[in-house]
Amino acid sequence: MIYGEQKVKDLQIAYIGGGSRGWAWTFMTDLALEESMSGTIRLYDLDFEAAKANEIIGNRISEREEAVGKWSYITCNTLREALAGADFVVISILPGTFDEMESDVHMPERLGIYQSVGDTAGPGGMIRALRTIPMFVEIAEGVREYAPEAWIINYTNPMSLCVKTLYHTFPEIKAFGCCHEVFGTQKILKGILEDTQNLQNIERRDIHVNVLGINHFTWFDEASYKGIDLFPVYKKYIEEHFAEGYYEHDTNWANTCFACNHRVKFDLFRKYGLIAAAGNRHLAEFMPGNEYLNNPQTVDEWGFALTSVAWRKNDLKNRMEKSRRLASGEEEVKLKPTGEEGILLIKALCGLERIISNVNIPNTAAQISNLPKDAIVETNAVFEYGHVRPIAAGKVPDQVRKLIMPHIENHETILQAALNCDKDAVVKAFMNDPIVKGKNCSEREIRMLVSDMISATDKYLPKGWKNDEKNKR
Repeated sequence: MIYGEQKVKDLQIAYIGGGSRGWAWTFMTDLALEESMSGTIRLYDLDFEAAKANEIIGNRISEREEAVGKWSYITCNTLREALAGADFVVISILPGTFDEMESDVHMPERLGIYQSVGDTAGPGGMIRALRTIPMFVEIAEGVREYAPEAWIINYTNPMSLCVKTLYHTFPEIKAFGCCHEVFGTQKILKGILEDTQNLQNIERRDIHVNVLGINHFTWFDEASYKGIDLFPVYKKYIEEHFAEGYYEHDTNWANTCFACNHRVKFDLFRKYGLIAAAGNRHLAEFMPGNEYLNNPQTVDEWGFALTSVAWRKNDLKNRMEKSRRLASGEEEVKLKPTGEEGILLIKALCGLERIISNVNIPNTAAQISNLPKDAIVETNAVFEYGHVRPIAAGKVPDQVRKLIMPHIENHETILQAALNCDKDAVVKAFMNDPIVKGKNCSEREIRMLVSDMISATDKYLPKGWKNDEKNKR
């Protein structure tokens, strides 16, 4: 990095998963709109041709007159080439394909286990983690060898386990996970405030919140806007609108076929007195399986949707075609702010500004005082030159802690299962998962489900899963 005139030049960013046909274009857009930074983006992906297409797309964006942030995009053949001497490493990968995700999501339905996302908690999230953890071990080892001083920004799910794996492999790593679910809940509070208080054009960042929980199961115990306590406003709105909820379309590129009315969020507020800071689809998966995910009819009644892997497969075809058009110049990426904060966090760590945002990091500082220190938690933190300083969030209420702890326990169990190729540990984690517990399945049924789900994804698992005698049914 070269500092001068309130700018940072020659910044080296390794992008692992640089062949992304979605989030990569969001990243490129934000980089192009930030005039205080420039440098090189090193794209690395197992799909070399996809990364090469993004090299063309990224350089094409940088050549545009309205792109005030100028970056050079190059495709790297090896992880070492991408990482060597990098200042920042961005990780955004899909572990496996949507075929594997299809078995993650739908195979448990034979036991009446339904999943609304399948990438974080529940059986789907845990099997996805078995594919993801070995990849993150390799990345962490590469960082330790080739870029030990780099900041690592993870966007991959299951977020908590990805970050946990990075620290387990390389304890001195400077890594954190970013998620926009908190932003979505701030937007809901902004919308409710504008609808009920005769206010207009509220900035999402001006909704100040205290964040505490784990990724995709995060909560606000305080929320305010310029002297207005938002809890009474939120409570009153729920009392008057619980039946219909608060409706908005989810416009995230990966979920455009889904919409929800946030009634799960409202119901959790009525039960626990905190504002649940994730979407209905994620929140439902952290609760017992006989509640919001009891069956498809229950899901419909609560106003959200089960994961549509078929839609994702079709959407991938559309995005592959869009990639071709962008690379050929038939279409251009629209350069307008995306609402993500990754670029702002990089700016802050480079010393160009100081901001507060939510982040997923180890609970080492006991920022959530009644959760384990080795847990990966989501709270606010101060981002400034060379530091991510977690803000003390306080305690989670006992009732909410009881909801969170099975998932924290499963993070450790699944990490060890992945590292040791231990099917018994996966069975133990399944049996401890609230979705599964809510269905009263027998251990024999769960053991068979685990075996079949592992078999469906074994080409993305280490050989130990196939060779170990104890893992045979």
